[in-house]
Amino acid sequence: MKIVIAPDSFKESLSASEVADCIQQGFQVHFPDAEYHLLPIADGGEGTLDALLNATGGEKRTSEVEGPLGEMVKASWGLIDNGKKAVIELAEASGLALVPPEKRNPELASTFGTGELIREALDAGVEEIILGLGGSATNDAGGGIAQALGVRLLDSYGNELERGGKALSTLAEIDLNNLHPKANQTRFTIACDVDNPLTGSTGASYIFGHQKGASDLQIEELDECLGLFADIAAQKISTNHRTTPGYGAAGGTALGLSLFSKPELRPGIDIILETVEAEQTIKDASLVITGEGQMDNQTLHGKAPFGVAKLGKKYSVPVIGIAGSIGKDIDQLSRYFTAIFGTVRSPQTLAEALQEAEKNLINTTQNIAANLIIGNTMR
Repeated sequence: MKIVIAPDSFKESLSASEVADCIQQGFQVHFPDAEYHLLPIADGGEGTLDALLNATGGEKRTSEVEGPLGEMVKASWGLIDNGKKAVIELAEASGLALVPPEKRNPELASTFGTGELIREALDAGVEEIILGLGGSATNDAGGGIAQALGVRLLDSYGNELERGGKALSTLAEIDLNNLHPKANQTRFTIACDVDNPLTGSTGASYIFGHQKGASDLQIEELDECLGLFADIAAQKISTNHRTTPGYGAAGGTALGLSLFSKPELRPGIDIILETVEAEQTIKDASLVITGEGQMDNQTLHGKAPFGVAKLGKKYSVPVIGIAGSIGKDIDQLSRYFTAIFGTVRSPQTLAEALQEAEKNLINTTQNIAANLIIGNTMR
């Protein structure tokens, strides 16, 4: 029996690798002789770096760069494919988790530190950069990334802009003369699980601004800033990305990259499943087990378990989904998942559920395995 275990992380409690280990531990109680294949995955956000490095035997590096508000932070990134590709998570240097709630302000937050990581990758001679956009604290349309790579964002007096989304309100000119020499020779693949446009009521500022600390007034101002940046950028690249699907992800980060490249936006889970060659592993499996912290109908909108479940369905392999909690609306999941299980054993506070996540997951998977044995023995 070949069992493929390909979960995402259980946010705030277990990494994807830890989840996979727990599931295997529970199943081995009843299926000790099964052939287990562990494929910890992610959807472009948290865990993308580790998922790709673990699957490919890549090299993890750590750099000291600017955080969202200018403080110095240590950020990890990696090299895969014999150093030809770099993997960078925007959240490592420019993530919301790096900023205390009381200090969150997308008017000031910048992607400059992510740009510094990209610069290091370019200096290392990579041919492609995979950039995961989940969990950003920023709304600067990737302006900070561009600045870190030598792009000069200037006001009407020729002065360079400060960092952050609000500073874009005085943008008048974009100077590419000092651009890093490899920036426009490198392929950028963006792992993105949203299709929001850059501006407007469904754009970066209005949809994601509140969670980054913006007030209603700030959101309106930030949306205008992004629109201005898009208009001026269009003079350089002949395309106005105000309404381009996906350009609203991570505060509009793709716009800054578009100044010197043609970034390819793809669902993060597709990138990861291809890189780890998940289809080859799943197509002849007896069973696939996947999951994430919470599962509901939203799982079908680009989340990691959905990507795994689609592969299972393609090859008629049963897929079990396991989640820390199951939402109210799950009716649509039955089209792709053979069965879905929650791990919380009894009414618990969130803190208790997070603390007992490992124990609950092992117990649940052990019971799932036992039920499979019962099903096989019944006549």
